[in-house]
Amino acid sequence: MPEHISRKELKQDKIKESIEHGAEAVLSHSQLTLIVLVVILVLASGWGGWTIYHDRQTAQASVAYDAATKVYSARIAPTPDPAEPNEPVFPDEASRSQNALQKFTTVADKYPNTTPGRLSRYYAALCLEDLERHNQALEELKKISSGGDKELAAMAQYQTATINARTGKIDDAIKLYRALADKTYAFVPRPVVLLDLAGLLRQSNPQEAAKIYEQVKHDFPNTPIADEADRGLEFLSPKS
Repeated sequence: MPEHISRKELKQDKIKESIEHGAEAVLSHSQLTLIVLVVILVLASGWGGWTIYHDRQTAQASVAYDAATKVYSARIAPTPDPAEPNEPVFPDEASRSQNALQKFTTVADKYPNTTPGRLSRYYAALCLEDLERHNQALEELKKISSGGDKELAAMAQYQTATINARTGKIDDAIKLYRALADKTYAFVPRPVVLLDLAGLLRQSNPQEAAKIYEQVKHDFPNTPIADEADRGLEFLSPKS
């Protein structure tokens, strides 16, 4: 091996070394890019598969939910209507509520992560209320209230307040009505909440009840809600 390396040879070696390092960098970068692409494809495939699965689950839940609501709103009659022989008919409200409860519970348990499934949980609570199984109804409504759907949670809280009012838990009902009245919800109309709140306050705090009725009349003039407020004020008026 020669002891002296010419400048030209040294330069060629540096060029060769640079090319080799460059090739290694390109190869390394290409491998990283390939890995990233594979990960993206896997994630996209997983997301697409989950979306298809979720859509299929939602479609199946919707069919089952529709069947349950059909029972929930079925006629109470001794015999079926000859004009609608395929429509469900029940001899009394208890048997209708029990049948609807079973169907809604099945949908809620089988499809808990779908909108029809969550709505079924709510209607199952309504069926339990109709059957006067109030504690069970409140348990179901509590589950819904803690969920991520704000509108459905508000519906559950409103129904909870209604059950509390019917079962003598007036203070609990008033607290919930106040909380609901402080916000705006699409499916829990504020004037309805205010009327319910005023109705509970008529005995314990008639002055506040009257103030709420007047507020409803002012905010919603010339409406059936305003007419209800007028009737509430008449109830508060001293009888001559």
